[in-house]
Amino acid sequence: MPQYAALTYTADVDWTAPEQAAEMAEYREFGATHGGSIRGGAALYPTSTATTVRVTGARGGDVVLSDGPYAETKEALTGFFLIEAADLDEALRMAAEIPAAWGGAVEVRPVIEFAG
Repeated sequence: MPQYAALTYTADVDWTAPEQAAEMAEYREFGATHGGSIRGGAALYPTSTATTVRVTGARGGDVVLSDGPYAETKEALTGFFLIEAADLDEALRMAAEIPAAWGGAVEVRPVIEFAG
């Protein structure tokens, strides 16, 4: 069955304990509903913990490290799911039920399956 990456983008904020508990309850509900189709995923630490790696030129060039994500945005990549769905339409319907979609965004991309 085809797999899709569902990348979640939300405001990169510090949650209070009650806010975080409410958010996690929504994600548990999503997992209970779609658990059979979820093949993996994770929440990510805030962008303040990120380091961007660039290599100048081609392979073997100088490695340049910078703090944070590539660009300043209001919404940050905050997590992902790897889901199985019959087709893109089904994946999009599932993505609309991910709590990050309510006030944030979920980007859905087909996963390339490499032989071997």
